[in-house]
Amino acid sequence: MPRIIANRPYGLLAKYYDQLFTFHLSWYEAARQRVLGGILLHLESACDLACGTGTTALVLARKGIKMYGVDLSPTMCRLAREKSRHLGLPLRIVRADMRHFRLPEPVDLILCEFDALNHLERKGDLALVGRAVSRALRPGGYFYFDVNNSLGFERYWSSTVWFEKPGVAVVMRNGHSRQADRAWSDIEWFIRDAGCWRRHCERVEEVCWSSSEIRRTLRKAGFDRISAFDATPFFTGDPKIHPGSRTFYLARKSRHQ
Repeated sequence: MPRIIANRPYGLLAKYYDQLFTFHLSWYEAARQRVLGGILLHLESACDLACGTGTTALVLARKGIKMYGVDLSPTMCRLAREKSRHLGLPLRIVRADMRHFRLPEPVDLILCEFDALNHLERKGDLALVGRAVSRALRPGGYFYFDVNNSLGFERYWSSTVWFEKPGVAVVMRNGHSRQADRAWSDIEWFIRDAGCWRRHCERVEEVCWSSSEIRRTLRKAGFDRISAFDATPFFTGDPKIHPGSRTFYLARKSRHQ
């Protein structure tokens, strides 16, 4: 049986992400417009943290915002650069761990979408991210992100899911532990290669925090205004998203730092 490899950095998931997991983009666009609203109109610079293949970063670059993208996966970084060149949009990609990243200059906004924060290895790593984000923001800058909550783990990390596209099929066997605030997905890939189907395996894991844990961590990192928005109004049409399962946050770095 193929060895299951943990998700740091992503392998096949990075390569096939745009092909299989873009059904939620309109929901995230709705959340971004609602939560960030007028903030987007006055941005000069921003960074998409855990940018993946650069989808969000390029949406903002098209608005004339100077964009950086940070991701740990070499494949994600390569694909983001290729998309940037293809679209003719400026995007500077930095390959780095979200816990320790640094940018060439402070920015006005840092985004971390698609529950990327949940993919940290340990709950305590959130404090490292908070400090790294605060360091990369100008005073008064914003940190915008979404997370799966414990209820979300119970609702949509507890079943088997199948995806299929030409040349690739994926089986995701999901599970969670409420006591450990952890969820996982054992992913089996079936990829057509030179007329044969080849099987690969990898594992994706997530951790979660309570609202009080997130707020306490952000305040220690220097954020003085923290707002939370339930994801349900944005994720219309997704029967698995119920109130309390996923939350969007907007935090402002103190202007006195």
